[in-house]
Amino acid sequence: MSSVSFYETANLNSEAYKNLLRRSESDLSVFMEKVEPIIEAVRTEGDAALVRYGREFDGAKPLTEATLKVSEAEFDAAFDTVDAEVIEAIEYGITNIRSFHEEQKPDPMWFKEIRPGAFAGDRYTPIQSVALYVPRGKGAFPSVTMMTSVPAVVAEVPELAIFTPPTPDGSVDAATLVAARIAGVETIYKCGGAQAVAAAAFGTKTIKPALKIVGPGSPWVVAAKRRLSDMIDPGLPAGPSEAIIFADESVHGGLAALDLLVEAEHGPDSSAFLVTHSRRVAEEALAALPDHWAEMTEQRVEFSKAVLCGENGGIVLTSSLEESYKFINDYAPEHLELLSTEPFEHLGHITEASEILMGPHTPVSIGNFALGPNAVLPTSQGARTYGPLSVHDFVKCSSIGYVTRPAYAEMAKHARVLARYEGFSSHENAVSDMRQKYLGNR
Repeated sequence: MSSVSFYETANLNSEAYKNLLRRSESDLSVFMEKVEPIIEAVRTEGDAALVRYGREFDGAKPLTEATLKVSEAEFDAAFDTVDAEVIEAIEYGITNIRSFHEEQKPDPMWFKEIRPGAFAGDRYTPIQSVALYVPRGKGAFPSVTMMTSVPAVVAEVPELAIFTPPTPDGSVDAATLVAARIAGVETIYKCGGAQAVAAAAFGTKTIKPALKIVGPGSPWVVAAKRRLSDMIDPGLPAGPSEAIIFADESVHGGLAALDLLVEAEHGPDSSAFLVTHSRRVAEEALAALPDHWAEMTEQRVEFSKAVLCGENGGIVLTSSLEESYKFINDYAPEHLELLSTEPFEHLGHITEASEILMGPHTPVSIGNFALGPNAVLPTSQGARTYGPLSVHDFVKCSSIGYVTRPAYAEMAKHARVLARYEGFSSHENAVSDMRQKYLGNR
């Protein structure tokens, strides 16, 4: 394995700098071609295609059309399978996640008197059906179940269904079932990848179609969401994991290295950079990585080395604090740690990041599992226009207007002028004396 990638921004030309900002799913053209036949098969064959792909892609040989949906018995058995301390941790996390998202929930309606006798406002209602995607390709993720399910339940979405790839024995990860039930979702389909997105979009004999799908996934999932965006709302762009660990002179580089590995271990398609203007911190991080790898499992070492020794990860040494801020904002990371004993001094300089975790005691691990803010976040520079998954992703807004008779004349006068200017005669007629004939004294 090659050495950890090390970049000094002072030595990078514009093209090399731009390459550092790229993510593994930046070019989806290959995946867009590959998901096309999968989507078409699900559209035309339904459950049969889902079973075939579950066996082919996930190795789930026992999977059948009759077992695509998780049964109540499977939910019950999961609570006997999962260790009590894991269930306790799931309950702890869900309690915090629910508390956070309940604060986000908008009032059902607000109304304001814009002018005397003229009122306007917003009314919020839940989206009627949403699919929650929980990946499984490189591990089991009950935490994603927690993060997607809780805000959806808080938002009171009537129809919720989790889509997650089956295990080779045709089941679903037991902790994921526990998390789903505790969160309040008991419809789970054993279906992942591009075929899950297609099933959520088109529906099958077993699966009801949904209006929206949320949750992180592989480039296959991202490509399928993009391809089917005219059939189903794809939600925020959530692809392979990515993180920037910013560290200033107040922390030890070994701590930065410890946290750098958190998102890097997700898989070889992840992205993870340590950004610092301190050469001491950079060198301490480099020196500490072998010791940290020695404490990890073989698979996670393999994944994180692929990231940190490749093009999508490593250490970025900047020439100044300001240049570190610039790189972070240009990168617009999914996860950002401000490793500093005075993180609030840096916070005001960051405008482009999905999640900002501050200080030496707030690693991404706590954000992912326990703190409460949502860890389903936009990737691939999505932070420039999207925020984290929230209750707002599960509701939609209707504007409300009500004009009383005393307020009508003034409003009609100005509406009539603009309608005439824009050349819309029916708009003008609707607020002219023609209307008065029908209103009379009402």
